[in-house]
Amino acid sequence: MFKRKVRLKMIIIFIAFNLVFTVVLSPFIIFYGPFETLKSVAVGSVLTSRHPQVVKAFLSDEKINEIINKNNSVGSGSNVTVQSVDADVDGITIEDIEGNGFKGKVMLIKDPKWIQVAVTKNIGDTGERISDFVRDTGAIAGVTAGGFYDLDGRGNGAYPDGLTVHNGEIVHNNIGNNSTDIVALDNKGKLFVGQITADDVKKKNIQEAVSFWPVLVKDGKRGDFNDNQWGLAPRTAIGQKADGTVIFIVIDGRQPTRSLGARMSDLYNIFLKYGAVNAANLDGGSSSELIYNGKVINKLSDPFGERYIATAFVVIPDE
Repeated sequence: MFKRKVRLKMIIIFIAFNLVFTVVLSPFIIFYGPFETLKSVAVGSVLTSRHPQVVKAFLSDEKINEIINKNNSVGSGSNVTVQSVDADVDGITIEDIEGNGFKGKVMLIKDPKWIQVAVTKNIGDTGERISDFVRDTGAIAGVTAGGFYDLDGRGNGAYPDGLTVHNGEIVHNNIGNNSTDIVALDNKGKLFVGQITADDVKKKNIQEAVSFWPVLVKDGKRGDFNDNQWGLAPRTAIGQKADGTVIFIVIDGRQPTRSLGARMSDLYNIFLKYGAVNAANLDGGSSSELIYNGKVINKLSDPFGERYIATAFVVIPDE
């Protein structure tokens, strides 16, 4: 009996030692090992998370740029192929897109006034899933929208970050009247991307808005963004054509055998292909999601399913 207890204790110690050893060693295997795909996915994922300092603790800025630029030469939005997918509502088109290193969806909304910002009902406590936003608003579709923060660091989407506007009213503001990057639709359905203050919401007739960045296209010209600051990751973005059609892009990522993700210039090139005159990046990473007709139609990067977030863009067609 005594020998059995000793043997069991030794097995437990052995397993515990190996677990600790693996945890300690894994960052060195990821960042210094020979697995280039794993390294690129890890660097892109951590750089666009809330803890980019983790990568910088192991790799120099020069090495980070080298890894990102190496992947940039592989994935190019210029080579995107498009395949149409049937949508059940007139005025909405959904297409599969594929480039070198990524796959995703594009949703085209003919009437920009169908788009609204949905905000968690539990501000200060927890966010909601996009499926919750879609169901509660009676929408036909929904995508990730603005950034969020949590005072206790739980990452559960308790507060929308920056300026959040719905139906012409500011529903949350944690920046006072300081200038912030915003993605907004005015009362005529025109997409505005760029800097704004809280006082400008009424002046510019902003109806729906969230805060995020960078600007990808501004008045038909390339925005000021740097791929090296953003890495390779799942992405969500919004743009608009000259005729008012809104373009939502959702790119899958962190799936080495299927889709690594996209860089900002990939999104820019896709928007050029679709004729966007204004466009901006939205919250991505594990939040990146597209729901249509009650179903998640992209491949989520989070194995645990939908993330709880503070805001979403929902699409509510006229009857």
